[in-house]
Amino acid sequence: MSTRIRYGAGLLLTFLCLLVLCPITFAEEGRAWTWLSSNDKYSKFYDPASVRVTQRLASSAGGQGIPSELVGGIKTTFSYEGAEETIRNYKIGHVIPNPSQLSYSVAQVRVSPQNRSLQYISETFYDAAGNVLWSKGEGTEKEMNSQQFDEEFYAALVDTVFRQGEMDRLRADDRWIILWSDETASGVKTQVTADTSTMRRVRDNLIFWAWTEVRDAKGKAIEIKFDKRAVNLPQGTERIVTGKYWSPMDGWQPLDDGYEGAYRMIARDTPEARGLVRLRAFADGYSTWVKRYQAQ
Repeated sequence: MSTRIRYGAGLLLTFLCLLVLCPITFAEEGRAWTWLSSNDKYSKFYDPASVRVTQRLASSAGGQGIPSELVGGIKTTFSYEGAEETIRNYKIGHVIPNPSQLSYSVAQVRVSPQNRSLQYISETFYDAAGNVLWSKGEGTEKEMNSQQFDEEFYAALVDTVFRQGEMDRLRADDRWIILWSDETASGVKTQVTADTSTMRRVRDNLIFWAWTEVRDAKGKAIEIKFDKRAVNLPQGTERIVTGKYWSPMDGWQPLDDGYEGAYRMIARDTPEARGLVRLRAFADGYSTWVKRYQAQ
C-alpha cells in the first residue's frame, strides 16, 4: 500500500512540475488550446497548430519573402463579470439575456506583423455545453497597443511564426521607458513614457505609442494623453498620428495636438529634447527589434 501511495504522489508531483515549467495546453474540439493569461473576467488561449502564413512580402534578401499576413484560432473563456461586459460591449443582450449562459468564444483572426494589426474573421459564442449562442462575421482591423484586449493574441500568433519575442516584450518590466519628466515651480509634474513593444523604425521615423501624465502638487492626475507618434530621428521632428486625451472635466476625448498631423521641431534645451536623445539611443541599441519583420 505504501508503495502505491508513494507512486501516486510521485505522479502528482511530476504533473504539477509540468504545469509550472510548460505552457498549459487543453485539448478540446479537436484543438490543443495553449493558455496565455487569466484575470477575474477572462482567460485567453490560442491554437499554435492553426497558425498559417497567408501572404508574404518580397524580400531584398530573396527567398520565400517575409510573412505579412497570418491567420490563427483563439479562444476566450468568461467569468460572469466577463460575460456581462462582453454582452454589453457587443450589444447582444437581446440574444444572450443572462450572462451566466455565456461560457466561451472561439474566433479566427487575421494578423499583419508589419502594421501591428489584428482583425476578427469570424467569432462564435458558446454556452458551457458547447451550444452556439451567437456568431458574427468579419470585424474591423485594429492596431494593437496596450489598450487593446487582443494584444496578447496578436503577440502569440506573431511569435509562432517569427519567434522574435513579442510576448516577452509585452510582459517585460522595462516595456515602458521614461522619455522625459519635468516639474514646474508650483509642483506640477509631467512624465512621458514610450511603449517599446510598439516601436518600429520606418526609414528615418521611429513610430510608437506614448503615455503622458500631468499631476498637480498633490499627485492628482489633471491630464493624460495616449498617442501614437512618429519621430524623425535625424531631423529631430515629431508628429502625432492619432491619440486620445483625458481630463477630469471631459473624460476621454480624441486628441487634437493643434498641428493637424504636421511635423514640429523638437526644440533644444527642452525636456522633449532629452526624450529625443533617449529615442535615438534606443533605436541604435535595439536596431534589430525596431526593424523586425521588414522586407528591406
